Amino acid sequence: MTEGSAKKPWTGRFNEPTDAFVEAFTASVDFDKRLQHYDIWGSIAHARMLAKIGVLTQEEAETIVKGLKSIEADIDAGQFEWDIALEDVHMNIEAALTERIGVLGKKLHTGRSRNDQVATDMRLYLRDETDDIVSELTRLQTALLDVAEREAGTIMPGFTHLQTAQPVTFGHHMMAWFEMLNRDHERLCNGRVRIDRSPLGAAALAGTTYPIDPEITASLLGFDEPCVNSLDAVSDRDFVIEFISNCALLLTHLSRFSEELILWSSAQFEFVDLGDAFCTGSSIMPQKKNPDVPELVRGKASRVYGHLIALLSLMKAQPLAYNRDNQEDKEPLFDTVDTVKGCLKVYADMVPGIRVNAERMREAARRGFSTATDLADYLVRKGLPFRDAHEIVGNAVRQGVQSGRDLAEMSLDELRGFSPKIEEDVFDILTLDGSVAARDHLGGTAPKRVRSAVQRARAELHALTHTSASSD
Repeated sequence: MTEGSAKKPWTGRFNEPTDAFVEAFTASVDFDKRLQHYDIWGSIAHARMLAKIGVLTQEEAETIVKGLKSIEADIDAGQFEWDIALEDVHMNIEAALTERIGVLGKKLHTGRSRNDQVATDMRLYLRDETDDIVSELTRLQTALLDVAEREAGTIMPGFTHLQTAQPVTFGHHMMAWFEMLNRDHERLCNGRVRIDRSPLGAAALAGTTYPIDPEITASLLGFDEPCVNSLDAVSDRDFVIEFISNCALLLTHLSRFSEELILWSSAQFEFVDLGDAFCTGSSIMPQKKNPDVPELVRGKASRVYGHLIALLSLMKAQPLAYNRDNQEDKEPLFDTVDTVKGCLKVYADMVPGIRVNAERMREAARRGFSTATDLADYLVRKGLPFRDAHEIVGNAVRQGVQSGRDLAEMSLDELRGFSPKIEEDVFDILTLDGSVAARDHLGGTAPKRVRSAVQRARAELHALTHTSASSD
């Protein structure tokens, strides 16, 4: 098949050929050929359904299936020629089928439209890609759990407003990222339920006069169920929008994580060191080790946000049913899939090699009066109202700032000058280790609670992954 040589199947209505520029402008085959395998699988299911209802003989159906499989083999071998004159992946494959098996190839489209065909292809594609993304996300979550368990007792400052707030542990901090990603995991799996519905049988918009059985094609393609309204089946792309929205949230989390890694790996923090394989140098400054991977992931989040807005804008003013506008849904979707898979892969590879500077983090936590709240809580337990305790500790911190000493470095007599209720046992809670250990409750930063959270998360992740796999 040579470019521009093919006859379009819809030309009967027209008196003039398509303008050459319009032909190129309206063609989508350059990007929608990514759906090639799904288009063939959908056509095979459709042919077998047509045979079951008597529109095709069994022999005709098997000839069509054999022809489609030979096309798929040529595609896999890189021997299939795509023709822009045939507009899209569907018509290229259909034309090739007719060329190979003759007029029988023209029967395949009985009871079907490109409208339900492309909707089916996209759902099959997105179902598989969701599974791949969830698998890579699981790998990243597992890496986070390993780091969290390893660093369950490694003390670091916790921040609010990027100011030292209270001591936490690095393991506890990693578990915060795990929980965010776990919700992303749940959202993707939940969205997959709405992807897993077959539009085949909706035809152009109103169904078909042939006695088709959408349950058959849905079952053959492994869909959970067929779509129940033909207009809706071909006209909406909310399942694509939901997927990209979920991906945007996922990349929001990875972007925030990236921001922390960028800060923490700087000379001003020196909390962590990223593996050399995930950093680059400078062409002019030989001392530089740039955290390019986190920076790029942070940047790629905005790319997916753009795709989300593009798809929302694409759909917001369309009347039912299918409109050619929807050709513009594929490139944002494809790029979102590629972007998210790349970000997850590089993070899952990078996180296990993060090296923690425990001494530097501990010193940073010690310098920022991070146990001030512990002292206020201590005074409350001694009978003072919290607001009075807050003021007393504020006065102590002011003196510490002026003298360049942390609260734990002051003498008992100095501390008692702020409140006579302070006793020798105050130093048990003013230490960093005492502070984190005291938060011994569900969700707290006590090292034993972090280790317990890791074990619970491993079990939950295993169960979530197992449930997702069982539903395939």
